[in-house]
Amino acid sequence: MLDTLGFVDAVSGLPEQLAAARAATADALAGAVLPQAADLTSIAVLGMGGSGISGDVLAAAASGELCLPVSVHKQMRTPAYIGPRTLVFAVSYSGDTEETVAMTRGAIEAGARVVAVSSGGALAGLAADAGALHVPCPTGYMPRAAIGTLIAPILGTLGAIGLLADTDEWITHAIDQLARRRDASTREVAAPANVAREVARRIDGTIPLVYGGGAIGAVAAMRWKCDINENAKAPAFWAAYPELDHNEICGWGQHGDVTRQLISIVELRHDHEHDRLAPRIDVTRDIIDEAVHQVIPVAAAGEGRLAQLLDLMYVGDWTSVHLAADRGVDPGPIDAIATLKGILGSTEG
Repeated sequence: MLDTLGFVDAVSGLPEQLAAARAATADALAGAVLPQAADLTSIAVLGMGGSGISGDVLAAAASGELCLPVSVHKQMRTPAYIGPRTLVFAVSYSGDTEETVAMTRGAIEAGARVVAVSSGGALAGLAADAGALHVPCPTGYMPRAAIGTLIAPILGTLGAIGLLADTDEWITHAIDQLARRRDASTREVAAPANVAREVARRIDGTIPLVYGGGAIGAVAAMRWKCDINENAKAPAFWAAYPELDHNEICGWGQHGDVTRQLISIVELRHDHEHDRLAPRIDVTRDIIDEAVHQVIPVAAAGEGRLAQLLDLMYVGDWTSVHLAADRGVDPGPIDAIATLKGILGSTEG
């Protein structure tokens, strides 16, 4: 397989990455002065791309446990609600993401309680200058392959503050499931347990549209879309139940002769779907089945919301790797993004 940047090894090491990040977070938090839970009224996660999705993971995995609202911001401007009673996680693996640095600067000026998560860069400098907590990430990863280094500090901090219980157990279950999924996803092509290999084979030359149910399914579907875009260098799209049943379902009423040749639905399922989601998903599949090439189901495994969410995301990671291999594509470089940043950098002065 063409892999000039060692991307497959980075994907393969996710279980160990998550375990190491948990230990590093515990070290960083030892002796740190943390805000009191009673002094906080909201949580904001600031980040873009592979770093920003850590906030989406938090919001989806912890929605049934957290007593404070979580907002995830992927923009330039700091929202006006952020202030002294907001716990802000500023997440940028490189520490130099323009949008995240700009939002973090505004959060610091607003008096928010900032926890910076990065491998260094301007974000670490901002945190040091403001006397804010900085949780360092190990260097050497590509941001889209560093979710373990980014989610562990967030969960660990919330656990230390007392806003979330059992985060260590959550991470343990996730590590165990990721290891099982990794072992299955690296087996030979013929192995029936290799779900990612089989999904990539079935997608073949079609365009995947990834559907997920509820908060967990939505985040996983978004991650699949980004994985296929960045790693396989191919188009992909996503939507989530129940929202898609209030709009997108109507889009299958025409052009079936075209969509039937082009579109494969990848249907992400998990054990934490609301009772009313399963029949909705089943009926929707029946309605749109004639207008798509196929529906490919993918089921999560693992114990707990975090484990099942990361498991679904990990299947997407491996599916994108197999798609890249099938098409002779190098999954590591992201030349289009590099070109965009180069052009913007040359015109912003």
